[in-house]
Amino acid sequence: MSAGRDSAVGEQAPAEAAKAVKSGEKVRKATTRKKSAAAAATGTSAAKKTTAKTAAAKKTAAAKSAAKKTTAGGTTAKKTATAQKTAASKTPAKKSATKAPAKTAGTTPAKATTAPTRAFKDESRTAMVRRARRMNRELAEVYPYAHPELDFRNSFELLCATVLSAQTTDLRVNQTTPALFAAYPTPEDMAAADPERLEELIRPTGFFRAKAKSLLGLSTALRDRFDGEVPGRLEDLVTLPGVGRKTANVVLGNAFGVPGITVDTHFGRLVRRFGWTEQTDPEKVEAEIAEIFPKSEWTMLSHRVVFHGRRVCHSRKPACGACPIAHDCPSYGEGELDPEKAKKLLKYEMGGQPGQRLRPPADYPGQPAPPLAGR
Repeated sequence: MSAGRDSAVGEQAPAEAAKAVKSGEKVRKATTRKKSAAAAATGTSAAKKTTAKTAAAKKTAAAKSAAKKTTAGGTTAKKTATAQKTAASKTPAKKSATKAPAKTAGTTPAKATTAPTRAFKDESRTAMVRRARRMNRELAEVYPYAHPELDFRNSFELLCATVLSAQTTDLRVNQTTPALFAAYPTPEDMAAADPERLEELIRPTGFFRAKAKSLLGLSTALRDRFDGEVPGRLEDLVTLPGVGRKTANVVLGNAFGVPGITVDTHFGRLVRRFGWTEQTDPEKVEAEIAEIFPKSEWTMLSHRVVFHGRRVCHSRKPACGACPIAHDCPSYGEGELDPEKAKKLLKYEMGGQPGQRLRPPADYPGQPAPPLAGR
């Protein structure tokens, strides 16, 4: 009985053992599956984390790159702005307007200094008139001795000398007329003159044939129509041969005391430079200047402007650096600005040279002109 029980027990043990083995394998397999799943899950999580880190790194790199570009752009902009400022600082500014020399009375030329800029371009009519009158007053201080630069002793001599002064200098006329008036002192004498002899006497003045014809014609007219006297009215004077408004105004202003504006070459040139008028026709110039100045100033204004034109404000090279009224002149700078160089351009008494008259007025500060050689 016991043997049977042992035998049964022995047969049951292997079976249970096998079951236990199978059960263990199942447990192991289940454990393995769980571990594999856990590992897979862990790998997936790690992969996800790695991907997330990579994405974050890329974003960071992109942000840094953008920041660098922004910084570079800002730096470039700053460099550009700095370069522009540097270029602007290196670019020379426009030269400020140079002041003209202060006015100077007498014969001493003014030295060029710097003066305030004046807006002459947009100057009103009222401002121009005030400036023109101020310039006239300043010229009166510089040339208190201004006078007609033709030698004469009476109205007839002044009339003849003015006719001869066309296309020549007053100096040459003054050197010529002593012999002329010694030969023909009155209109009657000149009207009876031999044309060839008259031409020879006035030859130094140029255009002597045309001028001799004018002298003979006006002398005859004075003898026949005005009783040998020079008329004191412009309307009568301009009827004489060779006599126009300019000549008539010279005679009226200086022989009769009748105010007149003498528009010769110098006067017309300067009043345009001064900006007093833009007219070129002598009669229109005379009319416009007459509206600016009182009638009592007309004759002396003419002398002052002509004096200034002959001594300082020359046609081709004005002496701007020695001009006493340059601070009021819109044309300042057209001529020589250096004071020393400009001083060398001055003529007649302003330049220490003889004047144009052989018999100048007593208050003339310069030297008398020499007579014509051989006369």
